[in-house]
Amino acid sequence: MPIVNEPSDQARPRKPDWLRVKLPIGEEYRKVRGLVDNYKLHTICQSGNCPNMGECWGAGTATFMILGNVCTRSCTFCAVKTGRPNEYDADEPRRVAEAIFLMQVKHAVITSVNRDELKDRGAEIWYQTVVKTKEMSPQTTIETLIPDVKASWDALEKMVAGGQEVVSHNMETVASLYRKVRPQAKYERSLEQILRTKDLGKRTKSGIMVGLGETKDEVLATMDDLAAHGCDVLTIGQYLQPTRMHIDVAEFVHPDIFAMYKEEGLKRGFDFVESGPLVRSSYHAERHL
Repeated sequence: MPIVNEPSDQARPRKPDWLRVKLPIGEEYRKVRGLVDNYKLHTICQSGNCPNMGECWGAGTATFMILGNVCTRSCTFCAVKTGRPNEYDADEPRRVAEAIFLMQVKHAVITSVNRDELKDRGAEIWYQTVVKTKEMSPQTTIETLIPDVKASWDALEKMVAGGQEVVSHNMETVASLYRKVRPQAKYERSLEQILRTKDLGKRTKSGIMVGLGETKDEVLATMDDLAAHGCDVLTIGQYLQPTRMHIDVAEFVHPDIFAMYKEEGLKRGFDFVESGPLVRSSYHAERHL
């Protein structure tokens, strides 16, 4: 991944008290960690340095990441490794399904890296993972957090055809910051992907980060765009810099602003808005079902 910040000794914004999290401990945390390790699975919780890993794993839930842990994109906010991925594992869908069954989760979240080098963008593995999970755990609801398919709409149809209840695709940021934050993505294309997902009959969801240098008006405009493109559920959380090689935090947004964003989102007709400093796209994902 290209270096976007040169390490320096300059003073950086101090993380406020409302962003403090507990270290991961407890029996349920160890159980989930053991299942992930034993089944040789990847989770966005680990690969993305998620601040909520201790809370979620301690509650017996995790967000599984399929198609490997190396991404073909180089987004400047993301801790997932960038490069040329290895060949995908065709047996991965079975192993994910078995882990979800053993965890006995009521709501499973599945995501993936971008696999732009694959003609189908990994759609077949997506489809098989959802189908096998439903076969083994028919009472489990599933949310799939899918990547940008680069307008490969046949791949999108395959990805969402397995029977999952929710399909999420994150906008991540406002339009003016796309070149800086998501250099290989396009704002309008992601909106179109959400609209096409809605047209396929799925409950749709998206998430954005704040604290990257956006204005409040830009956040509200992004809400308007998402509402106009059929998005049902919205999450808003604070961007946290994974390493000094990633884009800097421009601002730590106060919880009162997050509360305002939630109120504004509900005014715009979203079914559910999760907005707070530690919110991530899969945080408390079961609540809106």
